[in-house]
Amino acid sequence: MRANRLSTAGLGIALGFALLAGAARAQTAAPTRDDIVGKLNHFEEAAEVDLPALKQQVMERAKARIKNDPGPVNRPPIAPDLAKLPAFNAQIQFDADTPIIQPASYQTVGRIADAMVHSSLLPYTFLIVGHVESNSKTREANAILSQRRADAIRDVLVNTFKISTKRLHPIGLGEEQFLDRAKPTSAVNGQLQILTYAKLPEEAHPAAAPAPAAKKPAKKR
Repeated sequence: MRANRLSTAGLGIALGFALLAGAARAQTAAPTRDDIVGKLNHFEEAAEVDLPALKQQVMERAKARIKNDPGPVNRPPIAPDLAKLPAFNAQIQFDADTPIIQPASYQTVGRIADAMVHSSLLPYTFLIVGHVESNSKTREANAILSQRRADAIRDVLVNTFKISTKRLHPIGLGEEQFLDRAKPTSAVNGQLQILTYAKLPEEAHPAAAPAPAAKKPAKKR
């Protein structure tokens, strides 16, 4: 009887580990193209964001020594209008403190590229938004790192997957717009976002192939 109880307990422990392992795999599984398209294809209107000015504001705020800084939890988002845009949050793994993408995340970047060339998303441009969780580094260093990581994703999408550079706008927000303000040190805040930003001008859309000209009937002799 005791042996049976021990074997049952051992089976329960093994099952528990199996469930945990399965959950871990589910969390790290790359999203499908359709998952990403579903998140990004609900565009309604462009956000009124001046990207060059926003980049400058991020760096100025990250460098500032504000006497009464409210701290990470209460720090207001620097570009709240971005929250109105369709978003896909990607769990991209980088080497520590670098913009080097780890091989385990290549598949996710490829799926993002697949989504961008889906017929429903071809008319749009996208923001690639880098974030960083609050850590021991300075806000300025984190702002720079988030921009470099956004640039790295843009470069892979352009150079490897041939997405037009005109459709991609990388911007790093560092610690200036947490994804989870209540938990500034959470790994969630290190996720990278893809946002549907604006419609391409009509002339920039891929041109449809012209229909073949109709042949004139041959003249009877």
